[in-house]
Order: sequence, then C-alpha cells, then structure tokens
Amino acid sequence: MPARRRLAALLLTGSMLIGAVTATAQEARPEQIDVQILSTTDLHMNLMDYDYYADRPDPGVGLVRVASLIRKARAEKPNTLLVDAGDLIQGTPMGDYVARVQGLGPGKFQPIIAAMNALGYDAAVMGNHEFNFGLDYAVAAEKEAKYPVLAGNVNRVEDGQPLFPAGVILDRQFTDGTGAKHTVRVGVVGVLTPQIVLWDKDKLEGKVTTADIVDVAAKTARDLKAQGADVVVVVTHSGLSGAPYQKMAENAGVAVAAIPEVDAVVTGHSHRVFPGADYANLPDADIPHGLIHGKPVVMAGFFGDHLGVIDLILSADPKAHDGKGGWIVVGGHAETRAVLTRVNGKATPLVEPDAQVAALAQAAHQATLDYVRQPVGKSTGRIETYFAFIADQPALDIVSDAQRAYVAKALAGGPYAGLPILSAAAPFKAGGKPGPDYFTDVAAGQISLRNVADLYLYPNTVAAVKVTGAQVRDWLEMAARVFNRIDPAKKEAQMLVNRAVPSFDFDVIDGVTWRVDLTQAPRFGGDGKPLPGDNHRIVDLRYEGRPVKDDDEFIVVTNNYRANGGGNFPGLDGKNIVYSGTETIQEIIADHLRGVGTLMPKTNHSWGFAPIAAPVTVLYDTNAKAAPLLTNYPNLSDAGPGEPGLELFRVDLSPTALAGQALGK
Repeated sequence: MPARRRLAALLLTGSMLIGAVTATAQEARPEQIDVQILSTTDLHMNLMDYDYYADRPDPGVGLVRVASLIRKARAEKPNTLLVDAGDLIQGTPMGDYVARVQGLGPGKFQPIIAAMNALGYDAAVMGNHEFNFGLDYAVAAEKEAKYPVLAGNVNRVEDGQPLFPAGVILDRQFTDGTGAKHTVRVGVVGVLTPQIVLWDKDKLEGKVTTADIVDVAAKTARDLKAQGADVVVVVTHSGLSGAPYQKMAENAGVAVAAIPEVDAVVTGHSHRVFPGADYANLPDADIPHGLIHGKPVVMAGFFGDHLGVIDLILSADPKAHDGKGGWIVVGGHAETRAVLTRVNGKATPLVEPDAQVAALAQAAHQATLDYVRQPVGKSTGRIETYFAFIADQPALDIVSDAQRAYVAKALAGGPYAGLPILSAAAPFKAGGKPGPDYFTDVAAGQISLRNVADLYLYPNTVAAVKVTGAQVRDWLEMAARVFNRIDPAKKEAQMLVNRAVPSFDFDVIDGVTWRVDLTQAPRFGGDGKPLPGDNHRIVDLRYEGRPVKDDDEFIVVTNNYRANGGGNFPGLDGKNIVYSGTETIQEIIADHLRGVGTLMPKTNHSWGFAPIAAPVTVLYDTNAKAAPLLTNYPNLSDAGPGEPGLELFRVDLSPTALAGQALGK
C-alpha cells in the first residue's frame, strides 16, 4: 500500500500552529502535495551491518540496511527529502580506523559520508560525538558532504560565526495529486546539544562556543520563513524530555516543536524511538500520530536500526508570503520503520543490504577487520559484563588498572604524587535500551584490538581530577541512580536496575570499597541536583580498610567526558582537573595489555549490596547466555525467561546470602 494511503494525519487549520489540531484524519486531496521527510540519526559509524566487537554480521544495524528502506520509501512517494540528525562519524572500530589510521586527505575519504552522498541526502546536522576526534577532523570530514551540513548554535571563537550554517532553503520540485509540478521552498534548521563544549572541553575550549537550541532554532525558523520558505523542518541532535524547558537544555525537542514557525522536527541523541512506547507519558504528545504540540516529530533509534518518516500535506495558499502565494502545511504525522523485527527473541531481518552502499563500504570494512583483528595480548579467562550490576567485574578492573598505571607515571614527582590514586570505569555494554545482545563478552585466549574497543567503546582521552572524600561519596551516589529503590514492605517482585539510566553512568571507582543500600531512594536526580529526602545509598565507604572522611583527598582517574561534567556528576565540571592526557583510553588499555602479555582476569571486589532483612523478591535481567556463569554468584538463582533474549535472575539480598561477601579482597 502506498505511503499516502497509510497517512493518518490530523487536519490543521491554516499552518501548524499550537492548539490548531482537530481530530479528523486526512489524506491528500488531488490539488494538495504529499511530502515525506525521511531521516536517520545516531548512526555512529555503523555503515555496514556488522558487529566489529563480536566479529560477526548483525542484520539489525547499519546504513547499508536503512538504505534499502530509504529506496523503498522513495519508490512509494517521490516527493521526498532525506536528512540525518547527527552522531555520524564515531562509534564503531571503523570510525576509529578512519580517524586514527587512515586519516582524511587526497585519495582518502570518510566512507559513511561518501555513502550518504551516494544516497542523495538533502541535509544533516552535526552531533556531539562528531567532535570526539577533534575539531579539525570533524570539520574536514563534514566538508566531504555534498549536502548542506548544519550546526547553527556552534560558533567559532575567532569570528563569532557559526561553524556550519544554522539553516538552508531547499528549492524542490514536488508533484501534486493531479500530476502537476510545483516549486516548494523547504527550510531546514540544524542545531545540536550545546554541551559539546563541556564533554569535549579539551578539544573545543577556546575554539568554539555554543548557544541555546531553542533560541537559535526559533530565530532561524523566522528568518527562513521571512526569506520565503514554505515549510520549516528543524533537524536537531537533541532528545525529548517532559521536564520544563530550561535554557541550554540538552534535550530540547519538545520545546523546538512548540516554535510557531516550525512545521516538523527530526530529533536524535537519546538512542530511542519516537513515536513509541518510550515516550508514552510525554506531555503534549500524540503517540498514535507522532505529534508533539501538534507537529510531526520523529526519532529514528540508533545505529541504523530504524528509518524515520514524517508525512506532510501541503495546500496552496494565495495569501502566503505577503500575498505572493505559496504552500502551507495542513496535516501530517510521523512514524518509524525498523530494519529488523524480534518475535519471541528470534530476529528476522525486514530488508536486505543495499548493494551500492555495501560496495562503497567494502574497502573500509575490510581495512577495519584487518585493524581490529590485530592481537595485543592473551587472557586466561572470559571477560564479560553480563552481571555488571550485581558485583564488581574484571572487565572494569582491566580498564581501571590501565588508567591508574598511566596516570601514576604522569603524576610521579609532581605535587600530586603523594595522593592516593583511584580509577573510575563504567560498563558501557550492559544491556538495556540497545537490546539483549548489548554486552561485552571476550572469550579466553587471544585479545585483539576489537576486544579492547569492546571493553571501551569511545575515543575518550584520560583525565584525572582531585577530589575530596565527600566528592567520592557523591560520585558513587550519582552512579547508584542505576538501581531502583527496593521497598522492603513490597511483596511483589521488584526489578533491580532502572534501565532508563544509561550503563555508562554507572561508574565503579576502583581503590575504595563500599556497599549500596537499595532501601534508600537515589540521592541525586539526572541533573546532578539533590533529590528531596537527604537520602544516602552509599554506606561503609572505605579506603585501605579505614572509613573515608569527607576531607580526605584523592586523585580519581576518569575520562575527559566525565571530568568535564558529562553525566552531571556532582563536583565534576572541569575545574578540578589536574591532568589531561592526549592518548585515548583505548590506546592506554592496548598498551597495558601488551605489557602484561597474559592477563588473568580477576576483580578486587570494590562494591556490594547492603543486606535487606525483609523477604523481598528482587529480579535482575541479563542475556540468557549468562546462565552458565551463575556459579560465580552464590546469591543468584535462575528465575526463568524475561523479555525476548533475556533471562531473569533472582537476587538474594538477605543477611545470610550476603554474609560471606567480603569486599576488597
């Protein structure tokens, strides 16, 4: 059935102003123009349908799969625009290979941008991860695009001008229902998360500044309309939040949709799907029609698992543009289309790879395989993250050990050499929103660069901060947001982990020991501000066996993202950094493993849970492949299947079960 027949848009009076929605579904009349805006977001260098960490195909990801959906959608409806909402050039070993090994220049190119050129993208906005390899690389890569690249709220310090334009008007020939052709002027606005200057401060400070998403989007939308745009679409690398809007907010998609001059919004950044169940309770949202504030809004997942589709109905308006005539949006809706479906845990691809994109990617794909298969050491045991929220893991200790050794050498002989050095690491791949297979799992035997990238996904650089004992405690309190509060009086089963909190925010600080009291509510909210109640989850915090005092001083090794304020952790805003490295943590881990030679995975048991005397039922979900590891966790028992691909385990938190759980051994 043609996409036009699927259109279930809301009829609007005049342009899509807030509150102008009626409940009538509408299809385009013959004299109207039916336009679709296709979108991708957060591809993160998933050009191919391949998992480089596991070294096997993955039909659920990749622009090579989405491209087939794009071609199908274009065949259904010729009046089409194609845009991308950012986070494009970083995220897989292919991104690392192109940036670190191949480089850009004569005879060298960014393969995912080459593929987007071939697919005929009409516009794109930069994302925050575009800057992970540095400003010069980001600009060089984006300049390879044959489509307009936008970044309207990122300004160069040297001249105050936008790094890339804030908006562009695309003149397109669209066909109405009678077959007549008309010129429609589509304005596209591009803005992104202003937090880039914090998260990549070491790369961007003194080079660029950022402005508020909504302010820039509103001004640019007005300007484009004044310049003759019939339709204005905002493409923003920013998510959706139900919280009241505040200036410089990270997730501003809802507020952008409220701008009167904006007709549709393409969002991203959050790695979620809109319209969808993730946003069922979002204020001012019409999930069945994909509307927010009456405007079509879409978010197309991540890694190329979905294509975003916005349908707009345009009517001629002789009064538009001061009586010169033009087109206005009178209806619209949004939806997403997946590349793969799962039924009872079984994955079924919905499309085949696109041959043209696969051919363009082949050389970079093979070079990446050769790169990630390079050995760096050996391991005598399995390294995984299936139970990262149950107990300390060797996978994290490997990262922490490498970071600490590197910074200890850097600080030797300096003013901070006498302070205890702690090291923070998080389980980047630990299930949750990315799906049941999103875990690190490195078999015993050879360790290759792909395994290093599996342990540490991002090209972050190492950083060290000077903190007090009180700040260490608050750091751990913020990390403990990942756990739900367990109500001792509740008889029903309770889930251990709050999957809305990303696993990369669960920092485990190696070098101290502590327990988590799950009966307490979180101390901090996602914004890093204290929640009501003066709650304290972190108990029995110790360093070398003695209680940590508030005024104790430590060096904590972390990454540039966290040290500069990423994740809103209290006390981390870039001001207490005492060391910033230039090597990536991936490189540091690889060098550490080369020096070790043969690794014996083990943990020093940094943390555990405080016992709960009440007879509660607490459940933890992880990949079903983790069941054979159950013997390593005496307080766990198999509780049967969970969501597709997941297994549930009961967590015994009774004093008896935890009596032998010694920390720091």
